[in-house]
Amino acid sequence: MGCHPFRKKDVPIVAQSTETTDWVSRFADEVIEESERRAPGKPVVVASGLSPSGPIHLGNLREVMTPHLVADEIRRRGHQVRHLISWDDYDRYRKVPKGIAGVDEEAWAQHIGKPLTSVPAPEGSPYPNWAEHFKAAMIESLAQLGVEFDGISQTEQYTSGAYREQILHAMRHRKDIDAVLAQYRTKPKPAPKQGQKPVDEAELEAAEGSGAAGEDDGSSGSAGYFPYKPYCGNCGKDFTTVTSYDDDSTEMTYSCTECGFSETVRLNEFNRGKLVWKVDWPMRWAYEGVIFEPSGVDHSSPGSSYQVGGEIVGIFGGKQPIGPMYAFVGISGMAKMSSSRGGVPTPADALKIMEPQLLRWLYARRRPNQSFKIAFDQEIQRLYDEWDRLDAKVADGTALPADIAAHSRAVRTASGELPTTPRPLPYRTLASVADITAGHEDQALRILSELDPSRPLSSLDEARPRYDKAEAWINTHVPADQRTIVREEPDTELLKSLDDQGRESIRLLLDGLAENWSLDGLTHLVYGVPKVQAGFSADATPKELPPEIKTAQRSFFALLYHLLVGRDTGPRLPTLLLAVGQERVRRLLGE
Repeated sequence: MGCHPFRKKDVPIVAQSTETTDWVSRFADEVIEESERRAPGKPVVVASGLSPSGPIHLGNLREVMTPHLVADEIRRRGHQVRHLISWDDYDRYRKVPKGIAGVDEEAWAQHIGKPLTSVPAPEGSPYPNWAEHFKAAMIESLAQLGVEFDGISQTEQYTSGAYREQILHAMRHRKDIDAVLAQYRTKPKPAPKQGQKPVDEAELEAAEGSGAAGEDDGSSGSAGYFPYKPYCGNCGKDFTTVTSYDDDSTEMTYSCTECGFSETVRLNEFNRGKLVWKVDWPMRWAYEGVIFEPSGVDHSSPGSSYQVGGEIVGIFGGKQPIGPMYAFVGISGMAKMSSSRGGVPTPADALKIMEPQLLRWLYARRRPNQSFKIAFDQEIQRLYDEWDRLDAKVADGTALPADIAAHSRAVRTASGELPTTPRPLPYRTLASVADITAGHEDQALRILSELDPSRPLSSLDEARPRYDKAEAWINTHVPADQRTIVREEPDTELLKSLDDQGRESIRLLLDGLAENWSLDGLTHLVYGVPKVQAGFSADATPKELPPEIKTAQRSFFALLYHLLVGRDTGPRLPTLLLAVGQERVRRLLGE
C-alpha cells in the first residue's frame, strides 16, 4: 500500500528557551550563604507583604511567588526555611476600591482612615471584616498553588503589644530616623529621560497590596518628628497628630483632625497605633531576621521605602534583606493591573481557567525583573500548547536545563507533586469541545473518546481538572458572538453552488478524514488539501510553495467554517473537526 498523500511525517521540534540561567537557584545560593553568615543554625527567613485593601491581584502574587520559589529551592536542599507573609491588615483604609460587589461607595467611604480590620466586610460576606474577606480568597489560592507560608497579622502584632519595645525604640531614636528621611524629602523626583514615558498612574496604583500603604514616613509639627501614628480613640481613624511625647514616662498626647478628639496615653501600654510605613518595614526586617524579600519597581527608586529602609534598619540593630526588584505583571488585552480599579483579575480568577502548574510556571520561568502577561483571552490556548510541548520535551529528555528547572518548580514543591490531570488533552481541543457541547457532559465524553480510539477516555474525570478549566474559560471569557454553534443540517445551497475545485477540496478532505483523525493528522490534512490541489506534495514546506497557496488555504478554511458553523472563522479547524466528530462532519460536508 502506497503512502497516503496526507499521512503526516514526524518532524522534530527544536528546543527553545527564554532563559539561559536558573534565577531561583542563583538566589537560593545567595540567600543560604547570607543566612549562614547572619544567623548560623537558624531557619532561613524569607518574606512577603500583602495589604488586603481590596482584591489581591496577579501582580501582588509576584510578591509571594518570588520568595516562595526561592524558599522551596532551599527546602529541596534540606535546609529549614520560613516564608513569612505579613498581612498588612493594620494599614489604613485609603479609598474604596471600584467594582466590589456588596459595597456602596458612599457608605464605605465613611470608614477611610480606619485600620482595614475595623472596616466592615462587603455585604453578604461570611468574614468579620474587610481585611479577612480579601485575605480568605488569597489564602485559598495559595493553597491550590502549593505555597507554604506562616501568616502574620499586623493587627494582631500591634494590638497585642508584640512590637512595643520596637515602637519605644523608634520614638527614642526619632531624630535619627528623621535625619535619614530628611535626606530624601527635599530631593525632586527624577524627570523622565528624553523619549521615556512618564510613570503610568496604573503602575503606581499597582503597588497597592504590596504593603506600601502610601509610602508614609511620618509627620513633623511644632513638637518635632514622630514615626508613630495612633488611631483615634473616638472615631477610630488615623487623622491624628502627635503633639507631645516624653521619653522617660512615654506619655504621648495626640489630637484628631477628623473628630476633634484629644487624649494623653502612656505609649508603654498603648496598643492602638502603628509605626509609619517607611519605619515599620525595616523594623520588621530586624524583628523577624528577614534574609530575602523582593519589592516592586516603585520601592526601588531613589527615596523609596526599600532604599530608605536599608538605612533605617540599622537603627533597629538589623540588616537589609536581599531584595530583588520585581517587574509588573500584565493581563492579555488589559492595561497594567491596579487593585483600585474594578475587574482586576486575581489568582482565584486565573485558577478558574488554568491549572496551578501553568500559573506557577509563568512566574517561575521569568526572572523577577522581567515583566510578563497572563492570558485571559485566546492567548491562553497558545500558552497551554507551549506548556504541553515543554512537558513532552522534559519527558523525552530534550528540554534545556533552565526549562527543566522551571518545569520542575511548576509541577512540584519540596513537599511533593501538585495534583494533575491524568489525561492532559490539548486545552484548545477541550475548549472547543466544551464550546460546542454547551455543558452536555455525555456528548463531550463521546467526542473526546474518539480522539484516540486505541486509548479512549472512560470518564471525563480523566481529563479533569483541565477540562473544567477550559469549560470555565469558554463560559466566562469568550464573548457570546464568538461562541461556536455547529449547524444542525447541511447548507445545501452552498454545497450545490460549489465549483469543481470546491467540490474536489471537500472530497480530498473527506477521503483523508479516517486516516488522519487526530489533532496532528487533521492539521496536516486541512493545510495539505490546497497544496495537493495545486500539484504539490501535502508535505511541502512554505519555502517550497508559491505565495498563492496561502490564499488558497484561507479560502478553503473559510468554506469549511461556513459549512460547519455558518461563519467565516471559528476555532482552529483541526480542533473543530475533532470536536464535531467524524460522522457529523461527513454529513455537514454533504457526503
